[in-house]
Amino acid sequence: QVQLVESGGGLVQAGGSLRLSCTSSTSIFSFDAMGWYRQAPGKQRHLVALIPSRGVTNYGDSVKGRFTISRDNAKDTVYLQMNNLNPEDTAVYYCNAQRWGSYYWGQGTQVTVSS
Repeated sequence: QVQLVESGGGLVQAGGSLRLSCTSSTSIFSFDAMGWYRQAPGKQRHLVALIPSRGVTNYGDSVKGRFTISRDNAKDTVYLQMNNLNPEDTAVYYCNAQRWGSYYWGQGTQVTVSS
């Protein structure tokens, strides 16, 4: 059973930075891709960043140039470095892993950006 555990969320002022971590209970080599999604109150969940096992990373338009996704295979962990945060980035951030058409989700971590 795949378990994804996120950490690193919190409250930050506009212009600040946070780094989210997602650690998998299984080797991240087994996944076709890993990523981060976010969901703001009253809105749908949508992609923030995706890092496939092969190929280039993808970013949502609103975070390009500010957020960076990376992975540490030895630690089975994926990171999301978030810089120059603004109040529109406030949301619950979910870690996601994809394998053979199945999606796995973490429990989510709250990020709140104050103006």
